[in-house]
Amino acid sequence: MSVDLGAGAGRPGGGLLVAGTTSDAGKSVVTAGICRWLARRGVRVAPFKAQNMSLNSYVTRDGAEIGRAQAMQAAAAGVEPSALMNPVLLKPGGDRTSQVVLMGRAVGEMSARGYFGRRSGAGPVRYGRREELLETVAGCLEELRSTHDAVICEGAGSPAEINLRHSDIVNMGLARACRLPVVVVGDIDRGGMFASLFGTTALLAEEDQELLAGYLVNKFRGDVSLLEPGLEMLRQLTGRPTLGVLPFRHGLGIDEEDGLRLSLRGGPGAGGGERAEGGAGEPYGAEVLRIAVLPVPLMSNFTDVDALAAEPGVLVRFTDRPQELADADLVVVPGTRGTVRALAWLRERGLAAALARRAAEGRPVLGICGGYQLLGERIEDDVESRAGLVDGLGLLPVRVRFAPEKTLARPAGRALGEDVEGYEIHHGVAEVLGGEPFMTDAAGAALDGCRAGAVRGTHWHGSLESDGFRRAFLRTVAAETGRAFVPAPGTCFAALREAQLETLGDLIEEHADTAALLRLIEEGAPKGLPFVGPGAP
Repeated sequence: MSVDLGAGAGRPGGGLLVAGTTSDAGKSVVTAGICRWLARRGVRVAPFKAQNMSLNSYVTRDGAEIGRAQAMQAAAAGVEPSALMNPVLLKPGGDRTSQVVLMGRAVGEMSARGYFGRRSGAGPVRYGRREELLETVAGCLEELRSTHDAVICEGAGSPAEINLRHSDIVNMGLARACRLPVVVVGDIDRGGMFASLFGTTALLAEEDQELLAGYLVNKFRGDVSLLEPGLEMLRQLTGRPTLGVLPFRHGLGIDEEDGLRLSLRGGPGAGGGERAEGGAGEPYGAEVLRIAVLPVPLMSNFTDVDALAAEPGVLVRFTDRPQELADADLVVVPGTRGTVRALAWLRERGLAAALARRAAEGRPVLGICGGYQLLGERIEDDVESRAGLVDGLGLLPVRVRFAPEKTLARPAGRALGEDVEGYEIHHGVAEVLGGEPFMTDAAGAALDGCRAGAVRGTHWHGSLESDGFRRAFLRTVAAETGRAFVPAPGTCFAALREAQLETLGDLIEEHADTAALLRLIEEGAPKGLPFVGPGAP
C-alpha cells in the first residue's frame, strides 16, 4: 500500500477521525499511536482535535494555549504543536461554566447551555456558540490537510450523544462536514464493549453511519482467539470490521485529559481520599522520597508531577488527608483553575493547618501556578472567582492580583544552579515582597517564584521536566528532610516520554490492520456501509 497520501501532489492530505464509545476509551493514545506509526513511515502527519474540554493545557512556541494531549500527539507526529491542532479548548470553572479558549486565546466564560444550545419544549433547537464554530474548526482542519499528508483527528466523549448532536463540531458533525472516515474505539477493560460499539453505531443518523468504517478494541487482556467470535458477530450485526485489538499496557496514559492519573506509571486516579502510589524503580541511594500531592478542586496540569514519579525511589501519591502529609518528605500543591475555591477546600479539610505546620517545622512544600498563588498572603480576584480580596495561607511573602488578560509564556532561566524551562498559563500576577526568588536569569535577577524557608512556589509548569533542575531540587528536599536519597544520575524525562510514544506506535503497527487504516486515510469510508437501526431519534 502506497503511503503517498496526496498533499505533496498538490491536493489535500488524507484524514481519519478516531471516536470512542466513552470518555477515556483511549482516543488520545490511539490517535498518538497512529501519528507515530505514520511518522515512522515517512508520512507528514499532524494531530487535530476540534474541541477539547480539559484543565491540562500547554503553551506553544508562539504563545497559544492548547490541550496537552494535542501537544503530546504532535510530539508523536514529530511536528511542532500549534493552535490549528486544537482550535477550541474549554477549561471548566465549575459544574456549569467553562472558559472558552479560541485559537489559543481565552475569549470569555460561557455556560454549558449557552455553548451547546438548548431546546425549548418541543420547539426548534436554539443553537449556541458551538455550532457557530464549525466553520472555524473545519477551516483549521483543511489548513492542516493542505500542508500534511494526513491529519488524524480525535473525537470527544461519544459520537452518539444524541442530546448534543445538533451542534456537534468534534465528532460526527466534523466528520460529515469534512468527509472524514471514522473508527470507534471501545474500552474492553470496562466491560460491555460489544453493546457500546453496537449501540454507538445504532444511535447515529444514516448519514453519519455512512462514515463509520470500523472499530478498534482497546485495553484487551488475555487470549485474542477468545474474543474473535464476538468480533465476527459484531461484523455480522453492523457490517463493519474490527481493525485491531490493542493489548492492555501499563503506563500509556500520557498527558491525560480526563480523570487523575500518574501518567508514566499508569497508576489509578486518586481524589477524595483515594491514593495513587508507586515509583519508577529501586532507589539509587539508601532511602526513598515520599511526595504527597493535594488533589485540589479544578486541578490543572497535574502532569507536572509525572517527572517526579519517573525518578527511581520517588513515591508519589495523591491524598486529601491531613494525617498523610505527616510522613511526606515533600507536599506539592498543584495548579488549579479555582484558586479561591481551592483555598476554601484546603481549610475545610484541615490541610491548610497541616501545610502551616510543615512550614513552621522547615519541611518542604512546593506550590505550582495556582498552588503557588494560594501559598501567598492574599489574593485579589475580580476575574476568576470574583471573590475580591481573600486571605491566602500566608506561607510565602507574596500578594496576587488577578488580571483580565491571561499570561501565556515559555520562560527559561536558572534555579538551584541548573538550567530550567517551563510554560506559564495564569491570570494571577504575583507581587513578591520578600524571601528569595526561585527562578532567575543567568545573572541572578529574579524571573519568577519565591522561596521562604522550605516553602517554594513558581508559576512555571513543566519545570520539573528539566532533568538537572529536578535532580537538584530532589537533593535539596532530601537534605531538608534528612533523607539518604540520591537522584539517579541518568534519568532523562524526555527520553522516557519518547519511549512511551514509540510503544504507542508499536501497538498500532503490531496489533492493528494498518493496510485498512491506510486505505481509510487515503480513500475515505467505503461505499455501501449498511444502516443499523433505529438510527438517531
